Amino acid sequence: MITIGLTGGIGTGKSTVTETLRELGAAIIDADKVGHEAYLPGTPAYQDIVAEWGSGVLGPTGEIDRKKLGGIVFNNPAALQRLNQIVHPRMRAMLFDRIDQGRRQGVGAVVLEAAILIESGWDSLVDEVWVTVAPEDTVIKRIQGRNNFTADQIRARIRSQLSTQERVAKSQAVIDTDCTIPEVRQKVRKLWDERVASRKDPAGDVKR
Repeated sequence: MITIGLTGGIGTGKSTVTETLRELGAAIIDADKVGHEAYLPGTPAYQDIVAEWGSGVLGPTGEIDRKKLGGIVFNNPAALQRLNQIVHPRMRAMLFDRIDQGRRQGVGAVVLEAAILIESGWDSLVDEVWVTVAPEDTVIKRIQGRNNFTADQIRARIRSQLSTQERVAKSQAVIDTDCTIPEVRQKVRKLWDERVASRKDPAGDVKR
């Protein structure tokens, strides 16, 4: 089995790449969805978060209100670091279990999609890192087309993330999405043929 970590900055086309990989037969693990599971009531992360910041971060149903928690941590680097110390190791264990489940089920390829794949150290869970990239002007146009953010707000979000250069330096494949969606899909299929399908043994199974 081959495991691929897919990452990239905001607005760089990860969703299109992920959907294409799904169509090609990869099992997809969405780190955002796993993250939501890590916050559920009764989980170790939930208990530690409530112990750290109190019941004021809870919503009316007893679940963690991510907006309330975000208001506390995202303007406080120390608090954000503490939150990451609580959540990221739990998420890593959950992601490892999902990858291992794919291996036990005989899945040929697993893709872990995570915007913070490299920052969190989750890239050590995968065989290869693929990164999506696009020029800043293209990213701004894309995000403005679906959100009400100003260009300055989008630039601030881009600056708050790992730089494209840092991501590329940690990757084995770069997907430039500054093109049409069909062209992006074609690039992904070419990568799949070169780096995934080519790993198949004579029996037709992707090598573990």
